[in-house]
Amino acid sequence: MEDLIRFALVGLGVGAMYVLMAQGLIAIYRGSGILNFALGSIGMVGVYVEWELNVNRKMPFLAAALIGVLVSAGIGALVQMYIMRPLRQRSSLIRVVATLGVLLTLQSLAILRYTSVPKSIKSALPVNRVNVFGDVFVTAERLILVVIAVVVTLGMYLLYRYTKFGLSTSAVAENERVASSLGLSPNRIAVFNWALGSALAGLAAILIAPIVTLQPTVMTGLVLAATATALVAGFRSFPLALAAGLLIGVCESEVNSQFPDLPGVGKAVPFVFIVIWMVVRGQAIPQRDYLLQKLPSIGNGRMRWSLLATTVAIVGALLMTSPNVWVDAYIVTICFAILLLSIVVLTGYTGQLSLAQFAIAGFGAFVSGRTASVTGLPFIVCLVLGVVATVPLGILLALPAIRTRGINLAIITLGLGTALELIVFDNQNLTGGVQGTLIDSPTLFGYPIDAGAHPGRYGIVTLVGLVLMVLMVGNLRRGRSGRRLIAVRTNERAAAALGISVRSAKLYAFGVAAGIAALGGVLLAFRQTSLGFAGYTAFGSITLVANAVIGGLGYLAGPAFGGTIASGGLDARILDNFGDGVSRWIPLIGGVSVILLVLLNQDGVV
Repeated sequence: MEDLIRFALVGLGVGAMYVLMAQGLIAIYRGSGILNFALGSIGMVGVYVEWELNVNRKMPFLAAALIGVLVSAGIGALVQMYIMRPLRQRSSLIRVVATLGVLLTLQSLAILRYTSVPKSIKSALPVNRVNVFGDVFVTAERLILVVIAVVVTLGMYLLYRYTKFGLSTSAVAENERVASSLGLSPNRIAVFNWALGSALAGLAAILIAPIVTLQPTVMTGLVLAATATALVAGFRSFPLALAAGLLIGVCESEVNSQFPDLPGVGKAVPFVFIVIWMVVRGQAIPQRDYLLQKLPSIGNGRMRWSLLATTVAIVGALLMTSPNVWVDAYIVTICFAILLLSIVVLTGYTGQLSLAQFAIAGFGAFVSGRTASVTGLPFIVCLVLGVVATVPLGILLALPAIRTRGINLAIITLGLGTALELIVFDNQNLTGGVQGTLIDSPTLFGYPIDAGAHPGRYGIVTLVGLVLMVLMVGNLRRGRSGRRLIAVRTNERAAAALGISVRSAKLYAFGVAAGIAALGGVLLAFRQTSLGFAGYTAFGSITLVANAVIGGLGYLAGPAFGGTIASGGLDARILDNFGDGVSRWIPLIGGVSVILLVLLNQDGVV
């Protein structure tokens, strides 16, 4: 019993972290109707400012923390004024992608300035152990975090329940047009809410960083977990968010205590909770504002055969004649182009935003790699098994899509992808330990195609895979199945009225997209004979969507361009010719490009 209570108290501290972040998410959503995936990175900027001023400039903590919070608030206000406000008539898909662009930009800037190496910082709160009762001890820091979470929740509740600002926010959320006729400014209210929510993120990050370490990507992960808390609260109720956050934190801690040999299972609790909650509470039919939103345009799927043949011939020649480092860059670009084709089918043609495609690709690679390692089956057999095994996973992912869409679907797919990452890819018991999954050099019908010894041959295999997928997706777009998907994308009600099964169309799209992603994931992984799967992260899925937007969500040529800007791809190879490490700027360039494209040309560069 004492162990149960001890872990519950530890979990309350974890839950308090989620509560603080969730209050910022709720404030921004109430003021603008936008789920801000970039909130963690905005808070991350605030804590780095505080750390820079306090540690390096020797400024007193309170002054440095205040400046950090104000910087976060300022960034939030600027994002609303200059990015989100111009996108208010765009689809929820595009607005979510815009926040992903902000996330990539801020996170890339932090990595360039401070690297990805975690920094341990001293807590401003007391860290002595407190004897709660009997043999149960917990650090004072975590108890104080719970108190702060309660105080912040009470303050937010009173602010939005009894002040003119809070009532104005509720009025705008209820009916923007009527609120405007009463003299309220929806834009100004949105800016204030973004500033307030971002300030809360900055405060939360400063308080949390000593516990989770200071690192550019950590706060993003916390926001993803805090989304579960905000979901239970309906992105509206601050007290309910407090209760949900503390409960999720306790559950996470108790699961960790019960399954110590399964690392990552406890951290997956919020994401599993997201999936369950969204399936239970999702809507089967979208609201009218969803139907009226402007979506990116799509291509007709027709092939320019002479251009395709010429491009394939040129790329094939480059693969067989270029130096190995360049061939590897071509291979990475081709593999990511295949991955991006899955997003063209799912998001471009069907209008379903999935933030789990990279995790799905990782699952295909995991199945193929473990099969090759354990059974020694030929490469082509393992590849087919990986693709076939991943299609049911994609269909399983589609089941929640029947009841959710837009922002809700983005949340649930991100939750599923992150749970897969934490439970499978980060579990060394499943992936082969420190050395990874070891496989024999791949052959194709007895012909060696090892990417290390014969990179050109392996490159040709990946090129053939890309061409086949382009032909398949183009045929899908021109055929009856493609027209069904586009009808569902345009208007689900109208599609259902015409006799189209919306459910079947979504299941089909998710299954096809999963198979394509698995093919890209397997080809990407089998470049090595020691396979690691930790790189198939939720952040990788976010980056993948960003690359798809840059190339063009609805066009067959989009993935070819988007693949070049992938990590380790052709653009990185070109930039490295200008000096070592220049390619580190590619994520920043990608983030800025996403923001500019959603503002100026949401259809992509193609």
